[in-house]
Amino acid sequence: MIKRERLYEAFGELIYAIAIADGSVQVEELKALEKLLSNHPWAREIEWSFNYEHDKLHTIEQVFDHAINICKENGPDPEYKYLLDVMTQVAEAFNGIIPQEQKIIEDFKSDLTQRFEKDLRSHKLVVDDA
Repeated sequence: MIKRERLYEAFGELIYAIAIADGSVQVEELKALEKLLSNHPWAREIEWSFNYEHDKLHTIEQVFDHAINICKENGPDPEYKYLLDVMTQVAEAFNGIIPQEQKIIEDFKSDLTQRFEKDLRSHKLVVDDA
């Protein structure tokens, strides 16, 4: 498992990818993010990462690939549900969820599910062989 700080920085990256998917980060998306993070203990790390990606103008692909690799390295985590909720609500904040945003959300779910299923199969083989 990785350090929690890195995980929440990955969350900021994925939320940035959602916000920029329509071409620019909208005020409505920023307000939604601020509200959603208002009571989260790691809000500062998530916001820092979001702002860093925004300042550096990294592409959606760069940000997504980096963040998904951190999540895969971290392994299963109950906080992914929270992240999906935030991603969805940020996407909905400006003119609803557009196809590009939906694709990022679906790719995130799919990539993690595939990885964790693969890990479970590998673990099952090791346990069965023991």
